[in-house]
Amino acid sequence: MTNPQRADRRSPATAAFLSFCWPGLGQLYGGRRRVAAFLALPIVALAAFFLAQALGGVAVLGSRMFVPAFAIAILTLLILVGLWRIAAILDAFRAVGTPAGRRRPAVRAVLAVLVLLVVGTHGLLAYDSWAFVGASNDIFVGGQSTPTPAPGQTPNPSATDGGAGANYGGGSAINPPTASSRITILLTGIDAYRTRSEALNDSLLVVSFDPVKKTAAMLSVPRDTSEFPLYFGGVYHAKINSLMTWTYLHPQASPDGPIDTLTKELGFLLGVPINYYAAIDLAHFRTMVDLVGGVDVNNPKPINDGLYDWLDGSPQGFQLSAGPHHLNGRLALAYVRSRQGLGDSDYTRSARQQEVLVSLAKKMASPAGIAQLPALLKAAGSAIKTDLPSGRVPDLVQLAGGFDPAKITRTVLGPPYNYHPDSSTTGGVWTSRLYMDKVAALSVRLFGTDSRYYKPPAATPSPSTGP
Repeated sequence: MTNPQRADRRSPATAAFLSFCWPGLGQLYGGRRRVAAFLALPIVALAAFFLAQALGGVAVLGSRMFVPAFAIAILTLLILVGLWRIAAILDAFRAVGTPAGRRRPAVRAVLAVLVLLVVGTHGLLAYDSWAFVGASNDIFVGGQSTPTPAPGQTPNPSATDGGAGANYGGGSAINPPTASSRITILLTGIDAYRTRSEALNDSLLVVSFDPVKKTAAMLSVPRDTSEFPLYFGGVYHAKINSLMTWTYLHPQASPDGPIDTLTKELGFLLGVPINYYAAIDLAHFRTMVDLVGGVDVNNPKPINDGLYDWLDGSPQGFQLSAGPHHLNGRLALAYVRSRQGLGDSDYTRSARQQEVLVSLAKKMASPAGIAQLPALLKAAGSAIKTDLPSGRVPDLVQLAGGFDPAKITRTVLGPPYNYHPDSSTTGGVWTSRLYMDKVAALSVRLFGTDSRYYKPPAATPSPSTGP
């Protein structure tokens, strides 16, 4: 039993603060060990659970928030733990000190501040958890999805809901049959800006993981690729970056929707089934960069692109000196889209795109990015669409984190895998065409027996035996 005289000498504000730091500490300070253990042990168990989850990597733990059931469970826990902490604070305050001491205005002010801090922090974290639920519902579409205008934009019927190819029309994900099966994903940046009359794929990057061999391959397909065979028969004469638009405008021509046609076509050309796609709308990408306060890049060589179209009525042209730069969303978008400068091409632009994505990821994990988390998640929900099941995200993050960078093969299907026909034969249009035999050989080298181009060696006939 607590000694009343000893308890009177203790500070109720101190007891409340200790239970604010950890439920039960204020009760231990007041000599109530059983109550302290009752209040502290559930929080200890929760901390041990999250510590065990974090052992798989903070990135894996964070990626679990995109699984709606997990995010809702965290939201519920945040509310319950918040109420538990408030109960512990009030109980510690009530049980320590004299009634007169507890009624002092300064002491009551401390109690009020502690309670408000708990309500505020848990309320903010619960709001962030709910933002993950909303973003997950927007990003992991599974079926059809239509991009929406970025803040400040007005819907363009030619580039959004009723427009030329902006409706992704996805939903034919091919789940790998086993946990050891190869996983291949298409990452594509879609330029469906409000002044566009069509949606174009500014970047086409296929990433393939082999979970058994712990190897990965990244293949960039030039957007100017044309005159290639279609998986459902025939030849596509225009550039591959317009295939989604063409499918949208001619739905009877393809057995699949726009994004599925593009996904299956790239898998057909590269010789490996593509399981999932992730499409990024570039206009909303600009919003995400601005929300984190810009990105830092190190431009390897000067850019002087006099033909760059800002797509907002500004005079054409984009220049950027070599060296480190801090870019806002507008400049970052130009940095990843520009390709007409001297010595520039789809190949140099692909390297810049990878650099900006890495920089953006770092800024999102910074204090400035975390402070903007709900707005970032809302922008991500508008910018990113994928048919990857949200439940597979933690597995993929863990898988990608375990890869040795030295075992990642990076290839751009430029020369020697393609060539540029003379413009006089293409009506003045700059295009590229694949050497399909070289692409087939590359596919077998990268994907082995998983490649459709793979042909098992002919069986050697056994020598006949004489009588």
